[in-house]
Amino acid sequence: MSNSPYTFSTPVSGTFDDAIERVTAALAAEGFGVLTEIDVQATLRKKLGVDFRPYRILGACNPPMAFRALQTEPEIGAMLPCNVVVQQTDGGVTVSAIDPVASMQAVDNPALGAIASEVREKLKAVIAAVAA
Repeated sequence: MSNSPYTFSTPVSGTFDDAIERVTAALAAEGFGVLTEIDVQATLRKKLGVDFRPYRILGACNPPMAFRALQTEPEIGAMLPCNVVVQQTDGGVTVSAIDPVASMQAVDNPALGAIASEVREKLKAVIAAVAA
C-alpha cells in the first residue's frame, strides 16, 4: 500500500472490471455501500470527445458512520461520501481511497476527527483486502 498526503493506494491484480467487483465487495465487508459511480472515461468521451483510460469514482458510504458525522458536524455532508478510485494505469489497475482524516483537517471538531479516524481504518482495510 502506498500513500499520498490524501489517499491510500495499491495496485491490484486482474482486470479493471474485476477490480470494481473486488472493491465493491471489500467495501461491503467494511459496512460501506456504493451510492454513486462516476465513469470518468465515458463522461470525458461524451462531454469533451477525448479518449481517457478506464477510471471510475465510487462514492462509498457507511451509513452509521455518516449519521454520526452528520450529528457531530451538520455541514459535513459537503464532504461525503468517501471516494474510492479504480483506474487503469500503465502498470495495471490501481485502487485509491480518500484519507478522511486528511480531508477533514479543515474542520475544527475533535469529535469529527475521531469518527474520521474510524473510517480511515475501515478504508485502509478495504485497500489491504484488494491489494495484488
